[in-house]
Amino acid sequence: VGHCHPDIVKAAHEQNQLLNTNSRYLHDNLVDYAERLSKTLPEKLCTFYFLNSGSEANDLALRLARQYTKHEDVIVLDHAYHGHLTSLIDISPYKFRNLEGQKEWVHVAPVPDTYRGIYREDHEDSVTAYANEVRHIIEQAHERGRKIAAFFVESLPSVGGQIIPPAGYFQKVAEHVRNAGGIFIADEIQVGFGRVGKYFWAFQLQGEDFIPDIVTMGKPIGNGHPIACVATTKEVAEAFAATGVEYFNTFGGNPVSCAVGLAVLDVIENEHLQAHATEVGSFLMNLLKEQKDKHPIIGDVR
Repeated sequence: VGHCHPDIVKAAHEQNQLLNTNSRYLHDNLVDYAERLSKTLPEKLCTFYFLNSGSEANDLALRLARQYTKHEDVIVLDHAYHGHLTSLIDISPYKFRNLEGQKEWVHVAPVPDTYRGIYREDHEDSVTAYANEVRHIIEQAHERGRKIAAFFVESLPSVGGQIIPPAGYFQKVAEHVRNAGGIFIADEIQVGFGRVGKYFWAFQLQGEDFIPDIVTMGKPIGNGHPIACVATTKEVAEAFAATGVEYFNTFGGNPVSCAVGLAVLDVIENEHLQAHATEVGSFLMNLLKEQKDKHPIIGDVR
């Protein structure tokens, strides 16, 4: 929504003058924001945990998946980056290959890149071929006595090269993963909140029939203010609560952060920023594609 947007600054300032507490103290902003955020998501994703950063959100998503499935292993895409916590470095090939290497509970699938990947545009069914790579990983893990907790993926891999997965890929992968007792986690930390233009969430590019089990949010949620969120299903949340160890985050969901989050949603809506992203994005893409047609050195435009 732009640097120091006056509506965002005003919302934070006004709430700061009133009250800022942790979420053990009841405050309407927390409920109001959760309700407002829920309207942007599929109805099934109805339980929200508030945190301070995308890394915190992804770490919690990992805990939720493991508690719900009672499994440990995670499948990620090659080149992925999911955050700076130790748990997330472990599932980020972009980082762990330069550090301590790949843990035995981590499995790396090829990026569904139809430009430079192992299955390209000329393949008869690249979607199925890439999804089958995940299925093979699951089969190999089962042969070693391991069980899959989650497929953890950015809805539009960013560090991997701004790859837009071919439509239908998530559906096929989710089927394989759920058949193995795992769940599907969509990391929207870089790409959520209308940035893809046509949809509010990047996972929606896959089609309206696709719903992740967990969605994580960061960066754009607060326009620079530290707020993050994990959205999940009632079933996953109840399994997490059943441990008796309640989730608590001192600053997650505080009144100021929630006021900022509400203001961000207002600005996106009032200033028609999703339509703006579509319009400007399409304009740029068309001009860049014209350059691609002129210059053979340009292979792909993203």
